[in-house]
Amino acid sequence: MSTPSETSAPVSAELQERAINTIRVLAMDAVERAKSGHPGLPMGVASIACTLWTRHMRYNPRNPRWANRDRFVLSAGHGSMLLYSMLFLTGYDLPLEELQRFRQWGSRTPGHPEHGLTPGIETTTGPLGQGFGNGVGMAIAERMLAARFNRPGFALVDHHTYAIVSDGDLMEGVASEAASLAGHLGLGKLIYLYDDNRITIDGPTALAFSEDVARRFEAYHWHVQRVDGNDLPAVDAAIRAAQTELERPSLIVARTHIAHGAPTKQDTSAAHGAPLGAEEVRKTKERLGFPPDREFYTPDGVLEYFRLAQARGAALEAAWAERLAAYAVAHPDLAAEWQRRQARELPPDWDADLPRFSAAEGGMATRLASGRTLSALAGRLPELVGGSADLATSTEAALKGVPSFQRDAPEGRNLHFGVREHAMGAILSGLCLHGGLRPFGGTFLIFSDYMRPTIRLAAMMEQPVIYVFTHDSVGLGEDGPTHQPVEHLAALRAIPNLLLIRPGDANEAVEAWRVALERTDGPTALILSRQKLAVLDRERLAPAERLRLGAYVLADAEDGRPDLILMASGSELQVIMAARDLLAQDGVRARVVSFPSWELFERQAPEYRAKVLPPTVRARIAVEAAVPFGWCRYVGDDGLTVGLARYGASAPFERILAEFGFTPEHVAEEARRLVRRLRSE
Repeated sequence: MSTPSETSAPVSAELQERAINTIRVLAMDAVERAKSGHPGLPMGVASIACTLWTRHMRYNPRNPRWANRDRFVLSAGHGSMLLYSMLFLTGYDLPLEELQRFRQWGSRTPGHPEHGLTPGIETTTGPLGQGFGNGVGMAIAERMLAARFNRPGFALVDHHTYAIVSDGDLMEGVASEAASLAGHLGLGKLIYLYDDNRITIDGPTALAFSEDVARRFEAYHWHVQRVDGNDLPAVDAAIRAAQTELERPSLIVARTHIAHGAPTKQDTSAAHGAPLGAEEVRKTKERLGFPPDREFYTPDGVLEYFRLAQARGAALEAAWAERLAAYAVAHPDLAAEWQRRQARELPPDWDADLPRFSAAEGGMATRLASGRTLSALAGRLPELVGGSADLATSTEAALKGVPSFQRDAPEGRNLHFGVREHAMGAILSGLCLHGGLRPFGGTFLIFSDYMRPTIRLAAMMEQPVIYVFTHDSVGLGEDGPTHQPVEHLAALRAIPNLLLIRPGDANEAVEAWRVALERTDGPTALILSRQKLAVLDRERLAPAERLRLGAYVLADAEDGRPDLILMASGSELQVIMAARDLLAQDGVRARVVSFPSWELFERQAPEYRAKVLPPTVRARIAVEAAVPFGWCRYVGDDGLTVGLARYGASAPFERILAEFGFTPEHVAEEARRLVRRLRSE
């Protein structure tokens, strides 16, 4: 398979220098016009980007979603004008006018790259280190899919993942975690170029950063090279050497100069996060041989040089499409699976083996029900991949009977992230962004704190990652308050476009997986119990399938006219069911509402929501073993929430729940008081 440089005509050194300087000038002008931005990085790595995009990367600007393209991640997303310049110059659907509208309302050139907004952006970056982890996930996806689909004579999946990373990326802990795992897995098609400009916002990196990055990555089992970032032959040779290293990921440490070419601001923090200023821009253009008074200027021949990528990319994709057509003849079943997975479509009867649990089985933790659901799905959804942060036996987040993904076992689908929640979150997003896979990852709910930045980005990018968060309350017991989540449900519910589901019994856990897998426009968090919960009698009560409504009437007053509404999510559902029976002895008619998902409930028609929670029923109590924040919208001004406004304790879970009032007796007593008070008004 030829590389772009092997199919490209020779180019003069003069034209290449003009091309590189065009990248610098476009970045300067866009930031200057916006009066906001980071010009230093694009100017410093322009030589690296030009070499990579014109000589090595395989992509088709006319089809940014070509499945076998090389992936490029600008992990240092603050240097977004570098990426926007490359997309414009190589012929993506990003006209010059969009560069001129950099950081403006409604433009496709926001301050940091956003996946789904701008063609050619593989992932949303900006929070440093996240793109680094995303790229590791993309490289894992490439290897997994190659093992699944490639056959002799048919290299359907064969591409690299490239990234430009910065000092800031490498300081963030998420990058260290992801780098360690990438080296362990030997991801040879992962190539990162490190912009070693030794400047951050506050000044020289020496203020807080003196480690030997190259030696650190060698210790991670990476292939490491050092080059001058402005020595084009050296950069070119280093990328070629990295491409031939198939046993280790590669880091090319490129010594660069922030704001390269700026007379007074090169190599200073002043060029990091602010415009250079009109006078500095003018003098820089003069130095680079550009008209000082012309904005967004592209010299003769430069655009034509970069736009060769269009014909080159079309030819690469056409050759691959021919290979895919022949593959479909030779391997029709695999080809059909490939197309289905690329379209994120579920196969027919994918849910045929989902378990059903009866009340006769007694108690079952929802984490266990989730694990059994995953095992049932494993054979019918080959795209389902994932694992946990060293907690598979506790979270049940594993595919039973399926091999582990390892350096020498790329066909495996169970991922072992180690004790690396930060990296797990970023890698899951990368797996999803790549396409062809449906990833999940598990840990304790308390450790969702470590993953919050990447969960937020997955929601922003509308990626259907599935998070399996177990040990969901003080009900986990003896591990104590350090491991007992209290504020986490409220914190996760606050993330826009994150679907949170906290099932109340085993059958609701099954339905939660169904909803999560049917979703394609954002991530889902499944919140699961450690302790056993009663399996509700669905012959007597409402079916668990109604979970998809977000909230539903599980059990009602005999005449459908309740005095009181009891609502709960998760393990507290069984508490309010028992409280309902106690209240019935006193003649209080209670409706029980299972409330596994606020987000799903809010999507229902107003008429349905009013039917579940009639405005005429003022007596309402919500019960959840967490901070009560947010429940006021459902209990109203007259109702109350039985929650937890403190941290937990270390003891057997039964004692903890009793001490904190999560018992049928306490809930029933609160209900009696509420009903009496409202009747007396």
